[in-house]
Amino acid sequence: MPMRKVGIIACSGEELEEGTVTRLAALRVLEHLRPNETVTLCLPLFLAGGEGDRAFARFHPTIAVDGCELRCAQKATERYSNRPAASYVVRDVIAGNQLGELQGRRKLNAAGLQAVDLLADEIAQRVDELLGKQWNLSDGEFIQLDAIGIVQQEASGQPVVATCACGSGIPIQEVLISGELITLVGIPLIFQQFTEAGKFPSDENLNELMETVKVYNPVPDGEEMAYREGISRAYADFWFKEKNK
Repeated sequence: MPMRKVGIIACSGEELEEGTVTRLAALRVLEHLRPNETVTLCLPLFLAGGEGDRAFARFHPTIAVDGCELRCAQKATERYSNRPAASYVVRDVIAGNQLGELQGRRKLNAAGLQAVDLLADEIAQRVDELLGKQWNLSDGEFIQLDAIGIVQQEASGQPVVATCACGSGIPIQEVLISGELITLVGIPLIFQQFTEAGKFPSDENLNELMETVKVYNPVPDGEEMAYREGISRAYADFWFKEKNK
């Protein structure tokens, strides 16, 4: 499994001082405060149809950072991927800390520089919180970990084969379905999340698992049962391997 990270998408509009604050605060987190825990998502590329960035935001917690009430980064993430795990607006940070008026789009005044520091610190703290909790891929929100008794059973299935999908950072896996290996997007991440949430490979949990898988993978008409059986075997194999480590 690749290291879990948090995406940061910032609306850095150059016509506003607040845009400069979003850009500098995001860079501070990405390059100095949490360089190993975060990745940047490019808003223009996101809007233009960049599948790599959009896929990342569907599978990983993402923080939207906006300069003003238009919330361009937040709305773009919601429209094309998933609800952001957290959202910040520079003007709210300024008002909440009574920083005064921002000046200098190219060279921020003292209030602007203070806003950068405060916002970057808030984002970094939020990153730590997000990485300490489980994120629901389909609902775009935190999930509550529930304790479920583990019943040991013999599991069979194909070994996990995880690679990177077209540079997006989203792992894929081949699953044996009706005698054919089918490549499915995000399966390792989905299996990992369900296992960490204590979701035993039962029929009840399989229904939820299938709904999550279908969010990111089309299931051909008439093949729902075959996909269900193949994914069930693969998840059972993953579950018991993880529990026996």
